[in-house]
Amino acid sequence: MGSERYNFNMKQALVAGGIAGTAVDVALFPLDTLKTRLQSKSGFKASGGFRGIYSGLTSAVIGSSPGASAFFVTYEYMKKKLGSIFPDSKYLPFIHMIAASGGEVACIVRVPTEVVKQRMQAKQYSTTSSALKTIFNQEGLNGFYRGYFSTVIREIPFTCFQFPLYEYLKIVVAKKTDRNYIEPWEAAICGSVAGGTAGAVTTPLDVIKTRIMLSAKGQTIHNYSGTINTFNRILHEEGVKALFSGIGPRVIWISIGGSIFLGVYEKAKKTLCEYDILA
Repeated sequence: MGSERYNFNMKQALVAGGIAGTAVDVALFPLDTLKTRLQSKSGFKASGGFRGIYSGLTSAVIGSSPGASAFFVTYEYMKKKLGSIFPDSKYLPFIHMIAASGGEVACIVRVPTEVVKQRMQAKQYSTTSSALKTIFNQEGLNGFYRGYFSTVIREIPFTCFQFPLYEYLKIVVAKKTDRNYIEPWEAAICGSVAGGTAGAVTTPLDVIKTRIMLSAKGQTIHNYSGTINTFNRILHEEGVKALFSGIGPRVIWISIGGSIFLGVYEKAKKTLCEYDILA
């Protein structure tokens, strides 16, 4: 038994993904800012505290739509192709893990905007233009991809938890309601549970990614480079507790975010299919 009500194409997945990505990033930006500041080596208060919690919003909006679109097009395409190769339902978790991991790797477009956004959230820059100019002058193009590998290392375990659990919950709900599909609001609940669970488990990877992205070339005390090196340094200097900095806002943010992201995606996909938009 599946959980899809409509047959949709990749153009519809592209548009629905863009709408979902923008919706969740704008709605939950303040929580994301607080989480970033809690994870900063400089400390919550020094990084801005509760002031200017919308710093970096422009950068987030620029990256959210193409990033989410790239993810969902890749995810849906790989899920369909792998499903035809491995039709047995016992392979579904494997299929969802591989498809979601492929989607995350495709989100390379999001990394530069994430770097700018997080540095502005930590009050390193006051405007998007000054952030772009300073990062480029001091670090070159590589500066905009600082933390790319730590981002991928964080996102792949996260998505390997989130999407198999999300797809499993969708199937369970469909069976419980005697339907072969679920409604967008039901998908939102499934997304919330799956996202919150995955977010809690992968918090240490998120802390490592944040520390690397907040580091700028030329820094000494707060400079971090390399995932393993950053992990060992945090563990040695600050202890295990620091690896779970910001876990509260992260779990709340991702639980709500999973609900909005996947609920809006399913709703947008349903609307596009019902009205034959981009069919």
